[in-house]
Amino acid sequence: MYDLIDKKRSVRKLYTESLIGRGDITLEEAEQALQDFQGQLEKVFTEVREAISTPGEAPAPEPQPEFPVAVPTAVSQEVVKRIAESQVNIPDHVTVHPRLLPQLQRRAAMIEDDTIDWGMGETLAIGSLLLEGTPVRLSGQDSRRGTFGQRHAVLIDRVTGEDFTPLQYLADDQARLNVYDSLLSEYAVMGFEYGYSLARPDALVMWEAQFGDFVNGAQTVVDEYISAAEQKWGQTSGVTLLLPHGYEGQGPDHSSARIERFLQLCAQNNMTVAQPTLPSNYFHLLRWQVHNPHHKPLVVFTPKSMLRLKAAASKTEEFTTGAFRPVIGDDTVDAAAVRKVVFCAGKLYYDLEAERKKRGATDAAAAETAIIRLERLYPLPGAELQAEIAKYPNAEKYLWAQEEPANQGAWPFIALNLIDHLDLAVGADVPHGERLRRISRPHSSSPAVGSAKRHQAEQEQLVREVFEA
Repeated sequence: MYDLIDKKRSVRKLYTESLIGRGDITLEEAEQALQDFQGQLEKVFTEVREAISTPGEAPAPEPQPEFPVAVPTAVSQEVVKRIAESQVNIPDHVTVHPRLLPQLQRRAAMIEDDTIDWGMGETLAIGSLLLEGTPVRLSGQDSRRGTFGQRHAVLIDRVTGEDFTPLQYLADDQARLNVYDSLLSEYAVMGFEYGYSLARPDALVMWEAQFGDFVNGAQTVVDEYISAAEQKWGQTSGVTLLLPHGYEGQGPDHSSARIERFLQLCAQNNMTVAQPTLPSNYFHLLRWQVHNPHHKPLVVFTPKSMLRLKAAASKTEEFTTGAFRPVIGDDTVDAAAVRKVVFCAGKLYYDLEAERKKRGATDAAAAETAIIRLERLYPLPGAELQAEIAKYPNAEKYLWAQEEPANQGAWPFIALNLIDHLDLAVGADVPHGERLRRISRPHSSSPAVGSAKRHQAEQEQLVREVFEA
């Protein structure tokens, strides 16, 4: 084989002869091109050799602003109104499916009704960024409609089959929105979007998993680039991952975006990991990702059943005032009466709140329990957590509650990090094992059970245990 390789003429020679034979170039032109290329190689080689012989001093690193930093993200009432109107201002020549039109009308009415859901909150975030001149790009498997029918960013004319994107027609001088239904390859598409975010640092570039579970098909991109590129090569990216996550009885492959894996990769302020529970907080988070002075990846664990949950709606003023809240406290309880503080993230909050209301004010376990939502998991918002903990001077028990099994979800990260903030807030005179207790599903090799009935029984037991612990 080696002899055959040695006798084989080079690709350059074979291709050059082919070009000459076809009359595309002359022999003189081919030789001149070869000389020019060799000259370029020699020039660069000489420059590199001289640079190595006279090494310069590395520049002192510039001080970096604090991360994360709060930035203004609220928008005006006029902007909210303009975006809402875009959802129903459909040109006469566009024929919208009759089943979809009422949904668009409800979306526009949410502003007046003060019941903005998740899909509309996202629409307001994207629309406001477009009006400010920030290009927005979103791709994923079924991202134009949204896996759960919550987005409808692109409408399809049921007569002509043509696309119509309402947010493309907000203003003449707005930025461009691109929403794509991608091929069924998480690895390829996430890799492409990461690269796109490098080429367009001025844009909000988002990749969405159909279900968060499927992100494991692109684990290499997450490990090698998204989580570590800045530390390894000084390469920054603002790519945003949207990963639907939540336990609703859909089985082990449609429940978990593997929160534990992302938190295990978190260090040195390399990225932001969040699990917002309100449309308004999601709105502020996406806008914060664009306007904060840092350029780092954002991982958002987005909801499924919570998309249309009435209890999870936001008021209009929450978009025209305020900013992203990394921690949301409990303003429904008498702080002096609280004996138990429960920390949680995501959809579980609404299950716990529903159980507390069902038990009523006369139930001591309910009346004495405060529920604190952790909206940003990393960087862990220590100051905000300590401030919330300090509101309950008579608290005796602290719990972390999660839907995921004990060896999964945020608990492995929380167990290592939240305890320090508890110590700072209330003192370290109680052993760690008693300071912060975990309420969750038991350890499991699979993210979830395959039976909806068994799932429901587990969920009910978990919620009861929080109040009876």
